[in-house]
Amino acid sequence: MSTITKDKIGIFHYTLTNDAGEVLDSSEGQEPMAYLHGSNNIIPGLETQMEGKSIGDKFIAIIAPADGYGEYNDEAFIQVPRAQLPEGIEFEKGMQLTAEDEQGNPMPVWMEAYAEDVFTFTFNHPLAGVTLSFKVEIAGIRDAIAVELEHGHPHGIDGTGGHHHEH
Repeated sequence: MSTITKDKIGIFHYTLTNDAGEVLDSSEGQEPMAYLHGSNNIIPGLETQMEGKSIGDKFIAIIAPADGYGEYNDEAFIQVPRAQLPEGIEFEKGMQLTAEDEQGNPMPVWMEAYAEDVFTFTFNHPLAGVTLSFKVEIAGIRDAIAVELEHGHPHGIDGTGGHHHEH
């Protein structure tokens, strides 16, 4: 019987809830999620708990912030004058954008506030500081194909997922 180990594609259904039991995300009524085990496709705490699981296994994974989206950092904010942002950008709290760090590397930021022609962004993921609960059912396991190993992520449930990379 196959189990989830490094370089296997794990395929699973999930329901994600927060501390208050509110459903944040779910694959219910949709295709299950596929990920390449050992390639940081999913948060570390969930990947750790997927290790060694088999098709049909059902479990609840409680993930502390440090193993999820990180602890909330009260100082992880930046203010940007509207004039420095692309034309036509509208404020929408929680909207994710991509900024560049000092080395030009892309990094996600989320809109936090807007006042007096200044946008405030946070580097905190919306789920930073939140203990997460994943109700998981393993729906499938397969070997990754060469192109998936090369790209570091699955190409769909069966490896034929239709997407391409810009090079």
